[in-house]
Amino acid sequence: MKKQLFQFGIIGWMTGISALVLFACSSIRHTLFQSGVLDLGIYDQVVYLISQGQPPISSFLGFHHMGNHAAFSVYPLALLYKIYPSAYWLLAVQAVSLALGAVPTYYLALQAGLKQSQAVAMTAVYLLYPLIFNVNIFEFHPEVMSIPVFLGVVLAARLGKVLWFCLGTIFILGCKAVLSLTVAAMGFWLLVFERRRFCGTFALIAGISWFLISSQVIIPLFSNNEAAAVERYSYLGDSVFAIASNIFLKPNIIFGKVFSLDTLEYLGLLVAPVIWGLTPRYLTPLVSAIPALALNILSEKSAQRDLIHQYSLPILPFLILAVIASLAADQGWLRSKKKIILWAILGFMVLGKYGYFWSRYLRTVDNWQATNQAIAQVQTKGPVLTTHSIAPHLSHRPMIQFVDDISGPPADLNPFEYILLNVRHPDGTRNPEFAANLVNQLKNYQLFQLVYQRDDVYLFVKRTQ
Repeated sequence: MKKQLFQFGIIGWMTGISALVLFACSSIRHTLFQSGVLDLGIYDQVVYLISQGQPPISSFLGFHHMGNHAAFSVYPLALLYKIYPSAYWLLAVQAVSLALGAVPTYYLALQAGLKQSQAVAMTAVYLLYPLIFNVNIFEFHPEVMSIPVFLGVVLAARLGKVLWFCLGTIFILGCKAVLSLTVAAMGFWLLVFERRRFCGTFALIAGISWFLISSQVIIPLFSNNEAAAVERYSYLGDSVFAIASNIFLKPNIIFGKVFSLDTLEYLGLLVAPVIWGLTPRYLTPLVSAIPALALNILSEKSAQRDLIHQYSLPILPFLILAVIASLAADQGWLRSKKKIILWAILGFMVLGKYGYFWSRYLRTVDNWQATNQAIAQVQTKGPVLTTHSIAPHLSHRPMIQFVDDISGPPADLNPFEYILLNVRHPDGTRNPEFAANLVNQLKNYQLFQLVYQRDDVYLFVKRTQ
């Protein structure tokens, strides 16, 4: 009993320390103006608006929050903004969510029959998987909240906790519409391979139903368009159903994507941190990961095939389950706690993006103070036009937009009360000349007055009539 309490204490400390480290890292990044509109600024604005009882219409996207990913699980986060509105709440929720996955990982390992030392090692494998750290410092994405719940509902299914399984599954569906495909695949796996009839059937039906409802009703209703991700598969069609049908009608295109060096590299990145524990006979949990894996491989967006962005998150829980199954059968290259943890540390050292903190994240510190001083002078909730990285620091208002050199400044600047630009580090524009030209135009524009200028940071305020 004492040993069990001691091991649980270790898991608690590992989870708590990980959450603190993750939160500290994402907070430092945000403080250094390295976060952006996509997606911290978007969610910070809509959660703030929800907390204020206002329609959660993102001025960055131009439509209602539910038209984005039908992510209804975001709504409860507004309770935190009732205490104090701050984007750091989202970063804290993200850090805690990612770290919490360690707890069900530990109990799933014990439930599968692993030794306690191996269960602790699997907890370390989860926490040190490079995607956990990398995604945490890449903005905020609601699907991070689903990761510990995916592991939790599998545990609930195995323990016969049907109510908790159903509630957890519904929560997962509300984190992002596309997760419905993973839920449906998980249901198939639970039904066919795990023999969990009720849980498997519930997840399969709920996943398919929510995918159809969200993609064909909710998202088009609130955004007046197809799901945003459809454009990443334009070579297969211009709608969800067209893409789905062409996957079967155009196998030559699909095979060309699947059997490519690009896909091989992506698969190598995914499995490298846990390859020691993957054996063909115990890969059945990865049936649940097939939808996310297929979407990432077939996408024209290369960011879906790395360990930096959020797109591979739905795969991780089932990779962990596959390794646990292999260890439970006394298979795999490594079985001792020390060797497993050493491999996990090596994987993190090679693939973790911690180096960003002393390289790319320090590029803008030379006028960091000037940017903060300019932000402090934006004292009303009036409309703001600013840059991609400043926007998440001013998104607590119904109207805010960012400017870039692709779409250019808005044709009509009259709706804006403030225009804040950092010419030295124009971030989203990637074009200092564009930002400098815009500043010069504003200086000659009678509608706005330059009220702050320091270290290439400029704040313009609309003149009172």
